[in-house]
Amino acid sequence: MRRAVALLALIAAACAAPQPAPVGEAPPAPPEPAPAVKESVAIAGLMDSARSDAAAGRLAEAAATLERALRIEPRNPRLWQELARIRLQQGDFPQAESLAQRSNSWAGGDGALRAENARIIERARAGQR
Repeated sequence: MRRAVALLALIAAACAAPQPAPVGEAPPAPPEPAPAVKESVAIAGLMDSARSDAAAGRLAEAAATLERALRIEPRNPRLWQELARIRLQQGDFPQAESLAQRSNSWAGGDGALRAENARIIERARAGQR
């Protein structure tokens, strides 16, 4: 009985261990890293609408659109950053700084996003003086 249990354990361990590729075949490719944040079609549309409104000077409408998008994707750092930009344009410097910091909390390793957030924070702090 002990031998049977030991044999079954040995077989199970062998099955669970990764097997090398057969001779002449390439080893399996490693898993691809997770992609950067990609917005859904709905979020991309809302972002475009907000940018159009902001470019036309309709800052309140742009902010409302971004807030709607954030209700859909609250962990999207680009949405937080866009809203921070709008608040900066509106002169709401404390809110702009806070929103850029919130964007950083979801930015992960996105250096470009973090660098832009740092610029927004710097401008917001300068505006509060």
